[in-house]
Amino acid sequence: MPTTPEVLISEVGPRDGLQSVKATMPTADKLRWIDALVAAGLREIEVGSFVPPKLLPQMADAPAVVQHALQHPGLMVMALVPNLRGAEAALAAGVLKITLPVSVSEAHSLANVRKTPAQMLDELREVHALRRDAVPGVAMEVGLSTAFGCTLQGAVAEDDVIRLAVACVEAGADEVGLSDTTGMANPAQVRRLFTRLRAELGERAGAAHMHNTRGLGLANCLAAYDVGVRTFDASLGGLGGCPHAPGASGNVVTEDLVFMFEAMGVRTGIDISKLIAAREPLKAGLPGEPVYGMTPEAGLPKGWPNHPTP
Repeated sequence: MPTTPEVLISEVGPRDGLQSVKATMPTADKLRWIDALVAAGLREIEVGSFVPPKLLPQMADAPAVVQHALQHPGLMVMALVPNLRGAEAALAAGVLKITLPVSVSEAHSLANVRKTPAQMLDELREVHALRRDAVPGVAMEVGLSTAFGCTLQGAVAEDDVIRLAVACVEAGADEVGLSDTTGMANPAQVRRLFTRLRAELGERAGAAHMHNTRGLGLANCLAAYDVGVRTFDASLGGLGGCPHAPGASGNVVTEDLVFMFEAMGVRTGIDISKLIAAREPLKAGLPGEPVYGMTPEAGLPKGWPNHPTP
C-alpha cells in the first residue's frame, strides 16, 4: 500500500460508540480492540472522553486507555473533552489531540453539555489558553454538532453553522468539522455546507462526521469527498448514536466506508480484512450488542483487491 493515504479515516468507536451503549466494555477488551484497529492501519483513533465517571461510567478508564494507545508509534491518540476540566485531565493523560463538541442548536447544546453555544465558545477559549501555555504541540479540533439539523430544535440555519465555525477558529480551534449528530443530512446539503465551510476556513475546515440514521451515511461522505473533504469519522460496526436522537442507528460503519473508498481507488491505508477482524474483540467486549455493516456480512468481492485506475 502507498505510504501516503488519500483520505484519513478517524475511528471514533472507542468513544462515540462505547458511550452510546448501556454496557461498559472491560478495559482489557478496549485495549485489544484498539490494538486490532491499529493493526488494520488506523492512524487516528478517538479512544475516549474525559467526563465525570458518574455521568459516563463507560469512560472511567480513559486515562489508562490513552496510556496504552500511546504505545503505538505514529498513532494520533485523540479524546473528546466537553470543558476545561476535561481538557486538563486529557492533557495530563498525554493525549495528542483533543476535540470539543460545540452544538449549533441551542436546545441540543443545553441538553448535551448544559451550556449555550456562546458559553461553549468561552470554554473553548479557556481550553485553547491551557493548551497554548502547557502543551502547544497538542492539536485541538471542534466538531460542530447538529450542523445539519436537530431533533430538538428542528432546522438549523446554514448561516448559523458557518458563523459558529468561524467563531470557533477565532477562539483557538485548529480545525472545525461538521457533524450530522442526529442523522438528518442529505448529500445536497452536505455539498453546500462543506463548500461554504472550506471557502470560509480553508485548511482549517475539518472532518465529516456522519451518522447512518436514515441510510444516507455513505452518500453523505461521498458528497463531502466530492467537494474536497479528506478526513472522515467512522465507527467500527456502526456503534454509536446520540441520546437526543431516538432511533439513531449509529455512526457510518468504518468497514463500509473503507470499502467504498478502496473500491473507488481512493487509498485509505487500511487493510480491510484486518479491519473486519477487529470486530472480534469488539464483539467479545460487548456480547449481545448489535453491530452493523454490509461489507462484513457480504464479504469482499472475488479477486479483491482489484483497484481501478483513478
